[in-house]
Amino acid sequence: MKISLVRLSTKDLATLAQRIISNAQSGKYPVISNHPLVSAMQTSYAAYDEVYTKQIYSGKGVDVAQADRERDVAYKNLKAFLNGYRKLPTAVNQQLAEELYQVFKQFGLGLERLSYSSQTAQMKKLIEELERSENAQKITALSLTAAFNEMKSKHETFEQIFADQAEANADLRQMSSASAIRKDLEENLKSYFNLLTAMKNVSGWELFYSDVNELVKAAKNSSGNDKENNQPKSE
Repeated sequence: MKISLVRLSTKDLATLAQRIISNAQSGKYPVISNHPLVSAMQTSYAAYDEVYTKQIYSGKGVDVAQADRERDVAYKNLKAFLNGYRKLPTAVNQQLAEELYQVFKQFGLGLERLSYSSQTAQMKKLIEELERSENAQKITALSLTAAFNEMKSKHETFEQIFADQAEANADLRQMSSASAIRKDLEENLKSYFNLLTAMKNVSGWELFYSDVNELVKAAKNSSGNDKENNQPKSE
């Protein structure tokens, strides 16, 4: 009864373990009833089944990146308007645009090129400054309230999605690693197979060994028919 368990895909290993446990619990073979190795396999399989299909990360990275792009666009649009308007000497409230642009300049004119955390910190300060009564009045005079609210809203949305991602990733990392759980299940299966191999010529164990050996052969054939499964796995 030989099989390289490390070469089985996550799904094939789960299927083999499930079949082995069902076989042991079928009642057909009294010699294995209530055996501690069966209990050990059940425990390790339950843990493996819970996590072997889980994502290593939360999968929220795409949402974070999209929220950041939208925040960048709102920030750059407002900045670009002020930069253009302040260069028109004859425009109404041109000086107000110049003063607001200097606020942007105070916190950096390239925030969209910073890391998430650095940009968030600077954007927070920029928004706080723009919300001060004197600057809020300038924004209103230039009819930029909607544009400012858009930038603020996109920033707050980004912060929320980023926080959700951090929380989800933390939850995943608190779970035992899938590779460690897989190794535990493999070890219990190996011990089980070794027991059956040692006892295969003992009365009451012959048919039991033969039955389990067919399950192992089926798992090997399943692995051999899938090129991807011929590679060692490290889930």
